[in-house]
Amino acid sequence: MHSSSSSPQAQAFSVDEREAVYRAIFERRDMRHFAGGSVAPEVLLRLLTAAHHAPSVGFMQPWRFIRIQDPAQRHRLRDAVERERLATAQALGMRQEEFMQLKVEGVLDAAELLLVCLADGREQHVFGRRTLPQMDLASASCAIENLWLAARAEGLGMGWVSLFEPAELAGLMRLPAGAEPIALLCLGPVRKFYNEPMLQQQKWARRQPLAELVYDGVWGQPCSLFASKQDEKAQP
Repeated sequence: MHSSSSSPQAQAFSVDEREAVYRAIFERRDMRHFAGGSVAPEVLLRLLTAAHHAPSVGFMQPWRFIRIQDPAQRHRLRDAVERERLATAQALGMRQEEFMQLKVEGVLDAAELLLVCLADGREQHVFGRRTLPQMDLASASCAIENLWLAARAEGLGMGWVSLFEPAELAGLMRLPAGAEPIALLCLGPVRKFYNEPMLQQQKWARRQPLAELVYDGVWGQPCSLFASKQDEKAQP
């Protein structure tokens, strides 16, 4: 018989602590509007430490962060983002004009700008990646999410910008061969957080119902967790 100390209740956070975790998750937003200002060095260090404590497949820790403070360097990165924004608009066809109305980055406005890269030498990490080499990207994404949630808890906004040509940024930032940029993170004070995801506010897309994305046993089989809710909908 297991001792009571091993029960989930014994290991759980307090109610207030648990609610704070969920609040950070539900109120986190991909921010595009920033209010200038600054991020205190000790706060930025806390955020990066949170990122560095993310899980990684095979404990490979593939993330590397480049802090970008030089205004000229920011403008070069902003130009690279703008070129990809125009190319993306053309690729969207009928939604081109709609896309061009969206604000997609805050590279020049945010207090801090971080480039997240996958480290070189990742091919040596075979544990967990032999058949799924993309687990390096999945691991770095966990680090980004850690930073994002910690930033929200600190009252700071963050936006993930992926509109760029990786090879161009690799050259601009002098990345070694094999390293790969995956995200420009705009970070800093905001006047307010969006009430809902910005792309949802702008009618670009909507969050899909969870019940449509969770299956039982095989793909497409409705999950029994949502059966009662489906029954309620069926009632006259």
